[in-house]
Amino acid sequence: MRIDLVWMMRRGLAREGDYRQGTLSWTCNGSPSGSIGYRASMDAPGSERLTLDYSRGSGEDTERVNQTIRLIFTEPNYGGKRWWMICPYRHIRVGKLYLPPGGDRFACRRAWRLGYQSQRDAARDKPFERLFRLQKKLGCELGWGNVPTRPKGMWHRTYERHMETFWELDEQCSLEMAGMLTRFKGEPGEGWSNL
Repeated sequence: MRIDLVWMMRRGLAREGDYRQGTLSWTCNGSPSGSIGYRASMDAPGSERLTLDYSRGSGEDTERVNQTIRLIFTEPNYGGKRWWMICPYRHIRVGKLYLPPGGDRFACRRAWRLGYQSQRDAARDKPFERLFRLQKKLGCELGWGNVPTRPKGMWHRTYERHMETFWELDEQCSLEMAGMLTRFKGEPGEGWSNL
């Protein structure tokens, strides 16, 4: 579960100079996966905070959690205010806090040692991911070997530019696939028989 203060402020769930309370809910594949109560106290300058109320565990092991997150702001050069949460464990300003499965409190990504999806993706998968993103952009069915057609209303030169990228990515995918097959077959002399 993730709390994004900027998202909350855009949705009117928190507002500078005001006190708001409500419920934050999460879904996973369209099914409810959790909810917590919150109070955004931003009406007292200098003591702005976000208070989270939730339960963790079940049965006799249920724990009622009341976690307070301090809020601060910076003033960017272009004007206005940028609001931040202070991670209760790392004491750094962050825009988002997380409660991963098995976690007990909301904290920043660094406190939980959470990586980004791009860090978990293997290098050999990146050409395929880029190819699929381009196919999706062009309205093509996703999959290696599916060639997109020019979407209605797209300029020919724009489509041609996308297709240059498409063919480059297709070639990279072919090389990655050939490399995987070679590794799968094994090199002669490594105890593997040639297929």
